[in-house]
Amino acid sequence: MSVPVEGLDVLVVAPHPDDAEISVGGTIITSLQQGLSVGVLELTDGEPTPHGSREKRAEETAAATEALGLSWRSNLGLPNRQLQHTLDARQKLANVFREVRPKTILAPYWKDAHPDHVAASELVDAARLWSKLSRTDEGGQLPLKGERFWPPRIFYYWSIHLRIHPKPAFVLDISSAIDRKMEAVACFDSQVVQGRGSEHPTLLDDIRDRARYWGWTIGCAYAEPFACREEIGVVGLGQLV
Repeated sequence: MSVPVEGLDVLVVAPHPDDAEISVGGTIITSLQQGLSVGVLELTDGEPTPHGSREKRAEETAAATEALGLSWRSNLGLPNRQLQHTLDARQKLANVFREVRPKTILAPYWKDAHPDHVAASELVDAARLWSKLSRTDEGGQLPLKGERFWPPRIFYYWSIHLRIHPKPAFVLDISSAIDRKMEAVACFDSQVVQGRGSEHPTLLDDIRDRARYWGWTIGCAYAEPFACREEIGVVGLGQLV
């Protein structure tokens, strides 16, 4: 999978395969529909899980990648269930940021019940800064590859582990993408179907219903919410929902 010469418009950093589809699958599809280049980087392979395997998860990820229409997807190979914000992990992620040069990063929200998601959020923040550092080959530092780069924007998405009421900075309309989002989520059969009840509401129902709720908040059919630590600038009011 190749990266455009000018870099990716959007890079989703996800702790495990299926997190991108569940949390921002509609945003990925909508962005691609708008002509943006989008990539997904998983930090771990997500295994072991009760009904999955590394081989099965890889097959599911390939199917979801096709359903989303992605042209770039990779995995950093960090340990599942033991994800830590270490200097080695920060170096690896900063190198990816320098390689794909994303204009916008989508990362897990900094509060979550899953430790991997919390660690991932911290790791993305730190690696974002590291990717712009110079003279990293001096004084015993961990050297970085390629040219220094500062990803200009980072937004945070919510997962499904912590039952809180998010206060988003903005909500993105994914109405045209909801069916394909759910198709991509359903590719992860070992995670969202196997071992789960079939009575309404199923996990798939829950994921779709959350998108419906956020759509209701902005007057459209379906949407996904995002947080930001910084102010968000707009060039005008003509394209607001």
